[in-house]
Amino acid sequence: MRQEFVSILKATGRRGIDAVVDYLDKCGFFEAPASINRHLCHDGGLAEHSFNVYRMAMMLREQMMAMRPDTADALNESSVAIAALLHDVCKANIYKKAKKWRKDAQNRWEQYDTYEADYTRFPAGHGEKSVIMLLRLGLELTNDEILAIRWHMGAWNLPFQSYEDKCNISEAAEHPLTVVLQSADLLASHILERV
Repeated sequence: MRQEFVSILKATGRRGIDAVVDYLDKCGFFEAPASINRHLCHDGGLAEHSFNVYRMAMMLREQMMAMRPDTADALNESSVAIAALLHDVCKANIYKKAKKWRKDAQNRWEQYDTYEADYTRFPAGHGEKSVIMLLRLGLELTNDEILAIRWHMGAWNLPFQSYEDKCNISEAAEHPLTVVLQSADLLASHILERV
């Protein structure tokens, strides 16, 4: 999967993409889980999830362009690839392997392998953190890509956000790439990857 993943990213020809690919390799992106105990919580799950989001976003892009040809510029292939494949780059180095205890079916304690999250190194919000990391790596991002990555979680955490953030997500939803990425992420994590 890594080879196809990297090939798609490099095909964008985006300034800074080589530095991003180097970072993905160094930080363990291709070995990391997608979550602690939900979708694809296994080694390699993060890359698998990101690729699923990309595939789903490309399918949605095709359907949108067939139904609304005027979305073609906002949903160009490079932007969809960048936003979908890199929306969760912030997760690459926060999950650590851990051992925990639980009761088995016979009510006996057993040890099992799992993951724990460590947000202490850079405790920024999920979408914002990915955008900041990509910009710091020198990746050239369009405004639509920044908005899509920033708001890819949709309204999931809005009860904890300010009134200004609630207005911002509403405005961000006016950008087709934001809505396509949110939808692709939800479809991948809640339907395609459901165990």
